[in-house]
This record gives sequence, structure tokens and C-alpha cells, in this order.
Amino acid sequence: MLETVFFMKNFKRILLLVVIALAITIYYNYPKLNILAGYSAKNTASSVFLAGRSLEFTDANDNNFSPINVTSDEINVEEKSATGSVYGLLKRKAVYREGLGAVLVTDDFDITKPQLTPKRSKPDNTTPFPYGNADHKDTIFANIDYTKLNETIDTIFNDRNQTRSVVVVYKNKIIAEKYDTGFTKESKQLGWSMTKSITGTLFGILKCQGKVDVQENNLFSEWENDNRKNITIHNLLQMNSGLEWEEDYNTISDVTKMLFLEKDMTKTQVRKPLIGQPNETWNYSSGTSNVLSGILRTKFDTHQEYLDFWYTGLIDKIGMNSMIVETDMSNHYVGSSYAWATTRDWAKLGLLYLHNGEWNGEHLFDKDWVNYATTPTPTSNGEYGAQIWLNAEGKYPDIPKNMYSFNGYKGQNVFILPDQDLVVVRTGLTKNADVNTLLKGIINSIKH
Repeated sequence: MLETVFFMKNFKRILLLVVIALAITIYYNYPKLNILAGYSAKNTASSVFLAGRSLEFTDANDNNFSPINVTSDEINVEEKSATGSVYGLLKRKAVYREGLGAVLVTDDFDITKPQLTPKRSKPDNTTPFPYGNADHKDTIFANIDYTKLNETIDTIFNDRNQTRSVVVVYKNKIIAEKYDTGFTKESKQLGWSMTKSITGTLFGILKCQGKVDVQENNLFSEWENDNRKNITIHNLLQMNSGLEWEEDYNTISDVTKMLFLEKDMTKTQVRKPLIGQPNETWNYSSGTSNVLSGILRTKFDTHQEYLDFWYTGLIDKIGMNSMIVETDMSNHYVGSSYAWATTRDWAKLGLLYLHNGEWNGEHLFDKDWVNYATTPTPTSNGEYGAQIWLNAEGKYPDIPKNMYSFNGYKGQNVFILPDQDLVVVRTGLTKNADVNTLLKGIINSIKH
């Protein structure tokens, strides 16, 4: 009897210690759990309701990496929402809105309240690619070794590379196209930070229209009384503002807090102090791209005009009709990270730059903007221009140094090779793919 009483007392003490330890663990890890659940809910809502994938596929592929794989997800088809949770301890909800994509919401967000949505033009499904969405007649180029070309592309489709799609466009014609199992030319792919190049391009269009001066400063009232007033749009486009920012997706950092906690992502970096000098302190920042999205809003009288311009000025203008750029809770475009489109439509953005801003006889911007956007940012070691990545210092040693690209998290890429008249798009789930070998093989398969 005494042994039983002793055992029960000790058991209760141990149980109490376990509960206390669990409570302490939850308390200190709450911010991380919040972000994990938020990522899972947002990604699931976008994948299922925007990209048309199943919950099972999304959990087995898009959310199946550490530490996101500790989360579990549920969807509400009627509400078009997804809920992510971590061990059932914390839940986050994301809701899909037609025309605006999915957004993480807080308890006080009214999901029934009507939202302004962008006006879209109808897709042209009769004109062949790239100026429409129809397949073009097969063009056989005598100077292309198609066997070598296809063998090169095959090498990047394996478990290690986790490639989902590759499209190669030469002289405006698709000369190679391949998709992983479960994906087709109609599948929308999340561009992640390729969205930054969309944001940057909009400034190029407005500059060409005489509506933006990239040397404009005194951008925010919060910056009026300190040295931040000297920051220009040019500095922001080049990620060279000197503003504090931590871009780390593996920790609780500025970027993860912005993407998974903030209601208005355009304000996050506005609140940050200077830790360097403008034009002397390159620092890659998704916060900066969302600041730019906020600045774009100020160039229009109404929010509706701001929402429309991304499509009427660029996206639908060049037939990227599959694209959806998602907004935050304040209905600002998440210009750093959240554009979805088919691989073919991502290629169209590359072709616009390859053709120096001309699209089917219309100039959206001119060659001067391309030269500006591909000029290396000071202190970036020749790797970055204006919301565009560069090869100026030969990061890819076997590729021409004037190649430039739109790049995104986990290896989303649009490569523009002016000398070869080539655009190459690759999407996937890992950035470990050997891009140098891929591009080298594609280039070598074409005799110039």
C-alpha cells in the first residue's frame, strides 16, 4: 500500500514536471509554431484552390520538408480555406479569394467582406505562343541538335533536383518542354522571388510612361527627419538602401515574420532603421520589394487602379493570363514572393526582356531600362541589378556573362541569354540543380 502511495506521488510530480516543461517549450517556441502553421496553411490554400492540386499531393510534396512536415492541414472546400496546425497546439487559417489568391488571416479579418479585385482581360487562345496561348506549329531548326538538347534537359529531372518543369524558347519558338509527373503546360508554378522581377518591371513601364523618376527620394513621412529621406527608388530597386533586414527562411527572421504574420507587408521595412549608407550597402531583402509595391500604390489615385495596373500594364498585356499575384490582408500585392503562373507564361516575361521591352510591336519599356535593370548594383559582387540577378562576375562559369535571370526560392528561374536568343525556364523544389551544366548543354546543342 505504501509503495502504491509513493508511486502515485512520484508519478504526479513527474507528470507535473512534464506539463511544466511542455508549457515552457510551447511558450518559447510559439512564434516558430505560428510561422510554421502559417506557412503550411498559406501554401496549402494556394496549392489547392489557386493551382488546382489536391491536399494529398500538396502535403506529400510541397509541404513535405523540414520543419514544415511537422504540420498537418485541413481544407474547407465550401469556404475555400485551409487550416494548418502544429501538433494540434496552434492553428492558422488561409483563405482563397477569386482574383486575389490566398491570404493568411487573423481572427478579426472578415472573410465575407467584399474585396476589390483586379480587372482582367480575356486570354487569347487562338494566337500561337508567345503572343497568344495556342500551340505554334512545330518549327524544326536545322542548327539544333535536338537529341543533345533533350538529353541535357532529362538530366535535371531526378529525385535530387526535384525539377517540375523546363521550357526552352529559341527565336520565339518553344524548342523543348518537359514536365514532371503530375504537371502539364497548364500547371501554375509559384515563382517565389521571381515576383520581384514583376515588381521591378512595373517601375520600368511607369518610367517609360514618364510617371516615375527612379531618383525620387523623401519617399515616406516616417523617413522625413532622418537620413532615410535620402533613400531613392533606385536604391530600393537595387536592394541597396542601407535599411536593416534579415532574409533567412530557416529561422524567425524579418522575412518569415513579414510573410506569415503581417497584415500590410508594404510597411514592414519602412519601420526599419538604417544600418548602412544608401548605394553602399547591398542586402537582399523581400521587405524592400514589398516597400516598392507600396510605392506603386502611391502612383495611382485609387486602389482599384493600382490593382488593375499590374495586369493591364504588364501581365495581361503580354498574355501571362494564367498569372495570379496574391495580395496581403491590406489588399496590397505581395511583390516579393507570391506570383503564380504556368511555365510558358513565366517564359513570356523573359521574352519581353530579351526583346528589350517590345511586345508584338508595342513598346512597354525601352532598351535603356533593360540596360539599367541589368547594371550591377554597387557592393553586390556583380550578382544583382534592379530586382534581377546577374552573371556579370561569372557565377555560372560556362555561361555568357551577359546572361541575367529572375530567381526564386527553391530554384525557380527564368534565364535570359541575349547572345543566343534564348529564354530558359526551370521550376522545382530545390535550388541545388546544376544550372551551369543545364544552360551549357542547351547552348551547346545550338550551332550559332
